[in-house]
Amino acid sequence: MEKVKEVFSTLLENSIGEKIESIESLPKEGSDRNYYRIITIKGNKYVGTYNINVKENLSFIYFSNFFSQKNLKVPTVFAVDSTNQYYIQSDLGNLSLLDKLKQEGFTEKSKNLYKKALMALSDLQIKGDEGLNYSNCFSGQTFDSGAIMADLLYFKYYFLRTLKIVYDGPQLIKDFDTLADFLGNVPNKFFLMRDCQARNIMVQEEEVVFIDYQGGKKGPLPYDVASLLWQAKAELSWEWKSDLTDFYIDHLKKEHNLKIESHLFKSQLNGFVLIRLLQVLGAYGFRGLFEKRTHFLESIPQGLRNLKLWLEKCPLTVEIPELTAIIEKLIQPDFIRKYEINKATPGANLVVEINSFSYKKGLPSDESNNGGGFIFDCRSILNPGRFEAYKKLTGKDKPVSNFLVNNEGMVKFLQNVKELVGQSVENYLERDFSNLQVNFGCTGGQHRSVFCAEALNKYLKNKYGVKTILNHNNEINWPKVDAL
Repeated sequence: MEKVKEVFSTLLENSIGEKIESIESLPKEGSDRNYYRIITIKGNKYVGTYNINVKENLSFIYFSNFFSQKNLKVPTVFAVDSTNQYYIQSDLGNLSLLDKLKQEGFTEKSKNLYKKALMALSDLQIKGDEGLNYSNCFSGQTFDSGAIMADLLYFKYYFLRTLKIVYDGPQLIKDFDTLADFLGNVPNKFFLMRDCQARNIMVQEEEVVFIDYQGGKKGPLPYDVASLLWQAKAELSWEWKSDLTDFYIDHLKKEHNLKIESHLFKSQLNGFVLIRLLQVLGAYGFRGLFEKRTHFLESIPQGLRNLKLWLEKCPLTVEIPELTAIIEKLIQPDFIRKYEINKATPGANLVVEINSFSYKKGLPSDESNNGGGFIFDCRSILNPGRFEAYKKLTGKDKPVSNFLVNNEGMVKFLQNVKELVGQSVENYLERDFSNLQVNFGCTGGQHRSVFCAEALNKYLKNKYGVKTILNHNNEINWPKVDAL
């Protein structure tokens, strides 16, 4: 963290003339990029990005600068370091279109936001394509039959094989070839965002802004629409999907003067919806079943229900008999129900108790009578309680959290803790154990131990989805002690 802060401090001062007041890590989603919220002394906010994949960074930076010049709805990149591993961009807040939908529900207001997103998407696709140098794409310049085949194979290897679905391999490849040929030659290719989901569209003052388009390339218009309207987590109804598709087509005709035959566009869209649904299931399999990320595991049943809706509502003009048979297996209620049970059953009884405590008052008791677990001594970390500004605060308060996040010793300490505890959690889940206790101690049980307990609690919930009990043993009456 110290190096990260040093690099961002230099970038801010040299490019914008501001100094950092605080910096905090932002949660990761499905990528390996690291994001940080930066607040300057003047009170301005930015997002710093650190990513060792330089080629990916260069694509994002090029796209952002190019689209910004055309006043398209994307963040501004303010500064890039000489290694191209660090850059500073606009802070778009924490509220995505998906978050907004969950808050508002399926109201007319939410639907209007989706319409704004589709209008902005059409601008990004069409205006963003004009003069764009696709040699700056980091993962291929076009979404063609080869890219379609790659998505289908991703589904085959990370979903079908993971769940041990029986299928006719040679016939399935023939069906994949049929789909790739059918969709690989769709006309009207413009800029394709590639991962146009509601969680990648931020909402600020009822306006939308796109993020995560670094994987963009030249491709057919329907693909991004399929990604947005058929996102599993959004759970849009068929009526919404149909209405919003019609809205998008009408907008293309009126605002962009494209000659589009609605029935042909919808036929192509049906094919891309299938490709997208299968690719996403592959991603859920990889991120959820292999990497054990709860966010992706929770989406699998809804992804299968989306597949069922597709089969009922979205006819294709090509024959794919083996893939259709596989889909019919996947969408059976018993299969979905069985998967949901299997998802919840392993380790469903595991409860991780996480405690912070003061060494001056003694160790927490173990009510489970199982013994064991972990006790981590946080006293090797610099104590915020030594400083007057933090004495009356706790590890749950933002100033203390910022202080500790910027301590390189704390960062390493927590990395080791997460690795050790994660190893036990994975083993306990497999063996269906019911209890694990993790304790963090410091001198007063007020700052370091509390911060660590909060951080581990969030980590275990996000990665493993396990039940946790969080106790701060000195929360009622924080002790006044000499700092160690």
